[in-house]
Amino acid sequence: MGEIADFDALRRALAENSEQPEGPARNARAELLLAEAERLEVPLAVIEALGHQLKVYNYSSEKDKMFVPFARLLRMWDERPEDFDAYEAHSLHWVFKWMSAGMLDQPHVPLASVEKWLGEMEHRYRLAGHSERAVRSAEFSVAAHVGDLARAERAYTAWLAADRDAMADCHACELHGQGVWQAESGRDAEALGLWRPVLEGEYSCAHEPHTVLASSLKPLLRLGRVEEARANHLRGFRLVRPMESMRGAYADHVEFCALTGNEARGLELLAERPAYFTDTGHPRSRLDFMAVVALLADRLAELGLGAQRVPGPAGRTWTARELAVHARAEATELAERFDRRNGTSYVGDRARARMAQRPLVERLPLGVRTVRPAPAAAAPAPGTADGPAGLSVLLAEARRMSDTLRPHALRAWAAVAEAARDAELEPRDRAEIADHEAMAGGPEAVELFERAAALYAEAGDPGEALAARARGAYVRALHGEVDAALAVVAGLYDEVLALYADGATGVRQTAAVVMSRARILMRRMHEDPAGPDAGTALAAAERAVREVLALVDGRDGDEVRLAARAAEARAMLAELAGHAGDAGRAAELFQRAVEAYVAAGLPWFAVEYEVQVAALAHQTGDMAGAERALRSALEHGGPYVEPVGRAQLHLQLAEMIGGRGEAVEAAEHALEAAHWADEAGESGTLGAWARQQLGGFLLRQGRYAEAAEVLESALVDLDPGTHGDGVVVQARWWLGDCLGELGEHREAAEHRLRAADIARHWPEQQDHATLAHLAAESLGSAGLLDEADEAYTRAGELWRALDNPYFLVRSLRARGWLALRGASGAEGARELMAEAVRECEEALAAAADPVAREQLTDELGHTHRQFGDLLARWAAERAEGEAVEGEVGDDEVRAALEAALARTEEAVVVFGTLGAGGLHGRTGAELAAGRLEAELGRPDAAAARARGVLAAYEGAGDEDGTVLARRAEADRILRAARAGA
Repeated sequence: MGEIADFDALRRALAENSEQPEGPARNARAELLLAEAERLEVPLAVIEALGHQLKVYNYSSEKDKMFVPFARLLRMWDERPEDFDAYEAHSLHWVFKWMSAGMLDQPHVPLASVEKWLGEMEHRYRLAGHSERAVRSAEFSVAAHVGDLARAERAYTAWLAADRDAMADCHACELHGQGVWQAESGRDAEALGLWRPVLEGEYSCAHEPHTVLASSLKPLLRLGRVEEARANHLRGFRLVRPMESMRGAYADHVEFCALTGNEARGLELLAERPAYFTDTGHPRSRLDFMAVVALLADRLAELGLGAQRVPGPAGRTWTARELAVHARAEATELAERFDRRNGTSYVGDRARARMAQRPLVERLPLGVRTVRPAPAAAAPAPGTADGPAGLSVLLAEARRMSDTLRPHALRAWAAVAEAARDAELEPRDRAEIADHEAMAGGPEAVELFERAAALYAEAGDPGEALAARARGAYVRALHGEVDAALAVVAGLYDEVLALYADGATGVRQTAAVVMSRARILMRRMHEDPAGPDAGTALAAAERAVREVLALVDGRDGDEVRLAARAAEARAMLAELAGHAGDAGRAAELFQRAVEAYVAAGLPWFAVEYEVQVAALAHQTGDMAGAERALRSALEHGGPYVEPVGRAQLHLQLAEMIGGRGEAVEAAEHALEAAHWADEAGESGTLGAWARQQLGGFLLRQGRYAEAAEVLESALVDLDPGTHGDGVVVQARWWLGDCLGELGEHREAAEHRLRAADIARHWPEQQDHATLAHLAAESLGSAGLLDEADEAYTRAGELWRALDNPYFLVRSLRARGWLALRGASGAEGARELMAEAVRECEEALAAAADPVAREQLTDELGHTHRQFGDLLARWAAERAEGEAVEGEVGDDEVRAALEAALARTEEAVVVFGTLGAGGLHGRTGAELAAGRLEAELGRPDAAAARARGVLAAYEGAGDEDGTVLARRAEADRILRAARAGA
């Protein structure tokens, strides 16, 4: 660090250090700056450096260091108060509150010292003439901390009753503390009511809404307002992530993850802040953090993941079980230190209760990539086997489930197989076990079906034996052996029809063989859909399907299996109609299949065909029909659809609903899609696409922080090769928009530039130009003037190549404003604005289309107006720099104001040519001209322009905000003109 030469240089260095990120580096710099201040031998310099040091300690993990600089400041105040200016005197009394809270948060400071300091604070505030509001707030904090609830209530009441003055905490901080007390007293709704103005942005400060968002998480969960809790977690964590001093709020977010089934995200949060495990400068927040670490680690152990590697204190590896033991011990020891100091068990009781919490929500999808660290628990077995009687129960339940085609019937048969491993069973029982084991799939399915057939025959059921062998033949067809499968099933088909004719088997067994034959013929049709035998294959498949219908139609009321056969046959006819090019007939038959499944009480089988109905409706432009079908699929599938299927259904609905502009519901479906994709192990593919869509829908709603979190998560997995360049570019584009709204301009520029770099290779360059232009805006807002000018130059070249004069002109105007702030100064700014005017005039002269001419005229008016504003801005800055008072006296400044007025008058003329369409532009320019006339000492001319604006709006109503604003500004100019006349 270079030597500080004078007080002004010290102040600049202090200001620069204040802007640095919280942490030890900033604190160390503050210590060096104090040493430099002492060298200047200026008391106020030392006071300001001490105040700065105290503040950076307070907003860091080294809060325990702030007592020393404060003690020195207080001694200086007591010895020579005249050395303090008004600001530093105010600051000294302000940080009394920090000392009170700081002592309370350090268990080595005796409670008697805390109480003594509270009295000292009250005494000094009274001497200084301050309200007791801040004192009573501090007293409340002490009482609430030690568990003296009666005193806390009295102090709370006195706090709210006392007058607000300059020493009171800001509204946001006060409301946070009041809401926390309500929540801790079991009044969650009241807490959220108090926090509402902070959550909605009415009040804010350096640490709010950060802490309110974190504190609101559990109350919202307890009230069942889980969507708000999710939003507050995503918003709030983004705010606390870069702030080292906010370990307590960070702990609230880890706790939220542990209580909502988001254990994996909780581990990610721990990994981001390794220093939080060991930083000792603020014991109270360390207690909070270690308590929720224990909660999270215990939760992982409950899920069977006690041996999983997890983040923990540096220097060794940790399992979840080991971390739980360590964190619990640390939290307990810290709580005991506080309780010994306080003489109560209150802190320990609360810590133990926090560590013993149970989840408030089984699984709350967040939208970000949060894969469950343990597989979802399997559904419980339908029964238990305890000897022969237990096995009989399992058999009966499995038969009931398979006879009625219940979901998870195969799981029930798997339980039977496990229970019957060493049991003596009848051939029929063993046949059914083998049959259902084969249905579960696997390479041995054909062999198992053959074994089942032999056992069915041994049990005296030749029809079921043929059905099992037919199922085996279909498995062969699925593996590409279609001809061999047809040869086998042809013989089985003849045999079963003969048995059926003789009454030796039933319709159910016969239908099973006939359906297997139809399925195999459908496979053959799909093998060569455009080959020379395609027509023959299609006709054979259709005949086979109709045989199924002829056999079971009219009988499906007797048995659910026959109803399912009829429904499947209609779906196969629908598929054949679609294959033949009759989409309308296909949709009708798929819908009939759906209705048949639902009527039979088998809605989960309808899902596959409702998806087909949706696809066909989409092809014909019937978006309403497609949406109805997808909604029905979700309703009918319920919990029985596999996670990847649910993800796909929700994602299709999200895209469809979002396409008609309903971003709120679309976001809900995209959120569900992301969740189920994660559950299916498709986070990097389907999940990334769902998150990209979710981010876009949140952006449309103005939920910028949530959208940014989701899009950043999506970009981890989005890959041009998998998802396409366009998806990646759109994600970065949306993220840049979010970050710009959040004031993170440098980061916004980075994403916009990266998106532009991809788009530069596209044949169509509109997106490339737009992204370059947006990146330039972000760079300018971030104060990176040279980089912004370079990006605007690149955008301008692209706009010129695209023959887009509107944005070419805007890029030149933007460069003009940048030049005024940069090295080229006013001269470079004038040249760029003049070029913008020329480009616009040339484009207008060449335009033949009336609409284009009107738009370019409007653009020319705005360009003249901005040129005038730029010159006026330069003049104002020059005048201020030279301390010009009263009427302008500097010739150069006056010339700039005259030039600004001339440009503004040009704008008035250009807007005037647009008639009613240019009215607001013209009156805005007239008022700007009026202000310039006043600055140039011509009040009469200023008044004339103001009266002209009022006349232009004579008779206009009050419903137009622009009209009201113009009238109000005109009135102000008239009053000022009369006062200056």
